[in-house]
Amino acid sequence: SSCIFLYIRYVRFFLFFIFSLFFLSSKAQVYFPQNNTSLWDTISPSSLNWCQDKIDSLYNFLEVNNTKSFILLKNGKIVLEQYFNGHTDTSYWYWASAGKTLTSFLVGMAQEEGFLDILDTTSNYLGSGWTNCTSFQEEKITIWNQLTMTSGLNDYVADPHCTIDTCLNYLSDPGTRWAYHNAPYTLLRSVLENATGQGINLYGYQKLFNQIGMDGLFVYSGYYNLFTSTSRSMARFGLLIQNQGYWNGNQIMTDANYFNQMTNSSQTLNESYGYFWWLNGKSSFMLPGTQFLFNGSLMPNAPNDLIAALGKNGQYINIVPSDNLVWIRMGENPDSSLVPVSFNLDIWDYINDLTCNQSDVMQYNDNMSRKLIKVFDVFGREVKDTENTIMFYIYDNGTVEKKIIVD
Repeated sequence: SSCIFLYIRYVRFFLFFIFSLFFLSSKAQVYFPQNNTSLWDTISPSSLNWCQDKIDSLYNFLEVNNTKSFILLKNGKIVLEQYFNGHTDTSYWYWASAGKTLTSFLVGMAQEEGFLDILDTTSNYLGSGWTNCTSFQEEKITIWNQLTMTSGLNDYVADPHCTIDTCLNYLSDPGTRWAYHNAPYTLLRSVLENATGQGINLYGYQKLFNQIGMDGLFVYSGYYNLFTSTSRSMARFGLLIQNQGYWNGNQIMTDANYFNQMTNSSQTLNESYGYFWWLNGKSSFMLPGTQFLFNGSLMPNAPNDLIAALGKNGQYINIVPSDNLVWIRMGENPDSSLVPVSFNLDIWDYINDLTCNQSDVMQYNDNMSRKLIKVFDVFGREVKDTENTIMFYIYDNGTVEKKIIVD
């Protein structure tokens, strides 16, 4: 029996070793921009077979819908980057509710360091009487409830941003109702600061921002806790999440269990919501401002493994781990919704249409020089397809065109 036990341990170690090698090799294929520099490697859209006229259509759509910046990364490198209406790569802009995901990440770091446990009652860090509930009701609310929008506090009050105790009234037991309520989120800042003994900006720079080259600042706007930064900082954070908390040789978040909880269904009431992250590919979803449960996927025209940070007025981070793709949008309000999910869908329609079709390639190539390549087998015979010659043309932009010439 001892031999069997040792054998099982050996097999487990071997599988873990193989997985670790695969994980590290897959990360090595992703590029990470260096800190403290504006240099960022790029990829030509033509190398992805994306047509310029379709890119222009995307940019036109973004511009007429009050966009300030748009960045798309592939394998960590910039494919598309465009600024509108006087905005630049050094301009600051607010993240709105997309910034909730930063707070979620920092709470995970604080738990990793032992400053808090997300199953702790919130009263441990805010003191008793932080709500207008009874002591028994208040003690049931945990940090986890704040992270998952399941505090049970009434979001139908006159100002759902209000964090004063008289605004925080009991509606249901924690964990029994999902509601997009900003006040419990905002109070996580105080939870984090009281737990760590540091301001959120100091803690953020020590544990996250300096680690990946981000700039930015948390500020209060009335009751609301806002984060503001450059567009490239938003893209850096998206790249970090794409790589499961890993950045250029450094595992920023080592608690894989928390990271997985953060970016997967956190509760059964709204499957499409993690710890402030929106999730695609689930069987149903709920939206801010409503208690209606919609059937189907949140973003039916996007990849199923999409995870997204969605903020008021169209502040977006979209991450597709399976495709090593990240895109961000910052700007003014494109519509009147609380969180403009439909505008995010519209952007995906344009992204899905970026690939050149055959007629686009032919028209584009007519104006470019090309080189004829014939293919031969190992015996020196010209390769044919059903006795017809296959000819390949390679254009100066790297596009390859296949033609079959009937003999």
